[in-house]
Amino acid sequence: MLGIVKAKGAVLYDEQGKEYIDGISSWYTCMYGHCNDAIIAKVYAQMQQLDQVVFSGFTHEPAIALSEALISLLPSNQKKLFFSDNGSTSTEIGIKMALQYHHNKGKKRSVLLAFEDGFHGDTFGAMSVSSLSVYNGPFEDYFIDVKRIAVPTDDNIGNLLHELENTIDLDAIAGFIYEPLVQGAAAMKMHKAEHLEKILKVIKSHGVLAIADEVMTGFGKTGRHFASDYMEVKPDIICMSKALTAGMLPMAVTSCTQKVYDAFYSDDIAKGLFHGHTYTANPLACAAAMAGIELLTSDEIHKNIGQIIQWHQEFDAEIKDHPKVASTRQIGIIYALDLNVVMERYGNVRDKLFKHFMDSGIFLRPLGNTIYILAPYITTKEQMQKIYNSIKEVLNSF
Repeated sequence: MLGIVKAKGAVLYDEQGKEYIDGISSWYTCMYGHCNDAIIAKVYAQMQQLDQVVFSGFTHEPAIALSEALISLLPSNQKKLFFSDNGSTSTEIGIKMALQYHHNKGKKRSVLLAFEDGFHGDTFGAMSVSSLSVYNGPFEDYFIDVKRIAVPTDDNIGNLLHELENTIDLDAIAGFIYEPLVQGAAAMKMHKAEHLEKILKVIKSHGVLAIADEVMTGFGKTGRHFASDYMEVKPDIICMSKALTAGMLPMAVTSCTQKVYDAFYSDDIAKGLFHGHTYTANPLACAAAMAGIELLTSDEIHKNIGQIIQWHQEFDAEIKDHPKVASTRQIGIIYALDLNVVMERYGNVRDKLFKHFMDSGIFLRPLGNTIYILAPYITTKEQMQKIYNSIKEVLNSF
């Protein structure tokens, strides 16, 4: 374990004073840089006013302001928000919403639909719909019922749609949970918006709720505020965390349409969604999230995102034909390349790659034979070039 004692901008500092460029934004959270002065100021000001209050029977101005800002940022069909405290919980709540939505309407739909290779978190519902058994193996006997489908490609989309229409009982499925366009834990595996949209049209025509897990993809990383913005067909439920609070404090939100909300709105208390956490809608986390949204929608961050997209494209043109590069892919500021090297997900080669990057002052976490970059929006060209150069050194070392 390496002791990190300080962070600022795109840089981490260890106990010996060595610097590391944070090439993955500390798991996609600190998108505006570590210890961002604007975010610190907003949180500090909030500390002087209200630090914490139970979010049951009470509300407060930071939660109201954040709710209004999020609703204006989200796809237009999203009308209601449910606060919680981390990414796994946001997807857990989305799953519970889908299951109870049909239950409240007197319909028995107890199956979830999910992509192969998906990852949605570590709580039990989230694990159930995930399919990376290396994480979830000991618990699989206790999972809820899930039907999995392949991630769409140009080659399989026709068969996939046929499967949905003819061999899967969609009338038994409560919801379809998916990482839109990018499967993060599956080594940044990407699929096309046009293919996902066709799937969404089919499942929604059968009354299946669409649950977009935007915990990783949300807040600008794909080049738009949300990956769901690339499609005309919008999800019924959206799960958010990570960059929601800009890496400053833990918090999550699950949004839904008015139609979903109405199924829970009743004088019958049993129809309510019983889910709550002590730090739900914590005022300090809400203040951090508001500061993050102000930065996300600023001209400066918009310009920075465009620059990073261009830098990735230029880097890709330089290395995509390298004999040790099997394939490359990019959406927004997310860039990934697959090495033309056979290796295990957590094997010795992966460990050597990680050590090479750390020795070079770069914090990247290869997944199997995939190296990916998801650096903060405030990363400088010099810092990004250092990341690129370190990757090129790896390619030339095999």
